Amino acid sequence: MSGWDASTQWLVRARHHRKQLACCCGSAGCALCCGCCPKFRQSRSTRFMYLFYFTLVIIPCCVMMSPSVMKQMTEHIPFFEDFCKGIKAGDTCENLVGYSAVYRVCFGMACFFFVFCVLTFKVNNSKSCRASIHNGFWFFKLLLLGAMCSGAFFIPDQETFLNVWRYVGAVGSFFFICIQLLLIVEFAHKWNKNWTAGTVRNKLWYASLSLATLIMYSIAVGGLALMAVFYTQWDDCMDNKILLGVHGGLCVLISLAAISPCVQNRQPHSGLLQPGLISCYVTYLTFSALTSKPEKVVKDEHGKNVTICVPDFGQDFRRDESMVTWLGTLLLVVCISYSCLTSTTRSSSDALQRRYGAPELEVSAPCGFTTALGHPLPSADTEEQQNVKEGPRVIYDEKKGTVYSYSYFHFVLLLASLYVMMTLTSWFHYENATIETFFVGSWSIFWVKMASCWMCVLLYLWTLVAPLCCPSRQFSV
Repeated sequence: MSGWDASTQWLVRARHHRKQLACCCGSAGCALCCGCCPKFRQSRSTRFMYLFYFTLVIIPCCVMMSPSVMKQMTEHIPFFEDFCKGIKAGDTCENLVGYSAVYRVCFGMACFFFVFCVLTFKVNNSKSCRASIHNGFWFFKLLLLGAMCSGAFFIPDQETFLNVWRYVGAVGSFFFICIQLLLIVEFAHKWNKNWTAGTVRNKLWYASLSLATLIMYSIAVGGLALMAVFYTQWDDCMDNKILLGVHGGLCVLISLAAISPCVQNRQPHSGLLQPGLISCYVTYLTFSALTSKPEKVVKDEHGKNVTICVPDFGQDFRRDESMVTWLGTLLLVVCISYSCLTSTTRSSSDALQRRYGAPELEVSAPCGFTTALGHPLPSADTEEQQNVKEGPRVIYDEKKGTVYSYSYFHFVLLLASLYVMMTLTSWFHYENATIETFFVGSWSIFWVKMASCWMCVLLYLWTLVAPLCCPSRQFSV
């Protein structure tokens, strides 16, 4: 009996080691990472793994842009200088810091996602080999990502590379911003459409619509009023006054356009909720742009330099600039990660609701071990299904096909890599950029945010005007 127990324990350990091997080297890796969860969708866990790799690269980029962190590492890490000399990065790893190092690392990360974007192009079957590569082999992917980021430091003719890559990053960042603006406009239309449809069954939805619209416009009007108080002066700051006036006028324009009779005839669901949300976003971008402007310094009557057109938050805020910078960087990473997920989860939700039935619960199997019909081999999988409590439980929501575009997901992450690169290096003011000056004014950042604001308004206006300009076409939002 004791021999039988010993054999059983050995089989259990062997099975556990086989699952660990599948985690590192097979398509079951993403599923095994969710073993602590009772149920987890495969498509969602895969995207979180790629975002985890994305974050792993952003962290050293932030360190590279922080001279204070590198100084602390030099002072407190033993043999740090010997390590830097050993990898030929300079006496204090000066070749691994600054904007050029961030450009190289983000180039490697962008190449990584570009490879997978091409590899997964037009993948519609989650059982194909290319889909298995997308959903597994995480250990090898980590090695590939590290090799690409490290190999970027050996690119010859660094000056030409950095100049060309800077403009490539600017173009990619522009497209990433456009994707986010399109999502915001789409969300505004769908929110209003869904809540308006609810009024057919329950009249209380009218109260919800009215309350949400009132809150949106209160935030927009209150935000513009506060900026007029803190970012303007009675006899100065004319540029800020013009900016606030123009953006306030744009909010009024889109509100009147949304409820105009001609738009209402073509889009009965159009109302004040959508322009209210867009107005809030315009107010946020206006505030963000004003905080990104370089400080304006003039001399007072005593000949001292005085900063005007910005609020004075006192010395406590300036002492906590380091904490504010790192919190702002963390918020940037979270927002970008959420944007990457949002740009694919909407299509995933539509696919699950329109094309597929309820997903089935399975135990993950390594890549390639499937029958001709796409089902796991019975010899291995049946045994694991009988002992499902011993292994990870995964909801396979892609049995009949992919629920999101693999290639598009990698393309968005590629653009996000470029956006992070340009944001951390202060866009075209990169020479003196550091993570500590992340919130210091820059004209590049100011105009990027201004352009984003105007693009958002134009996109929303186009969704209102397009049905009028092209009456023969069908538009759906």
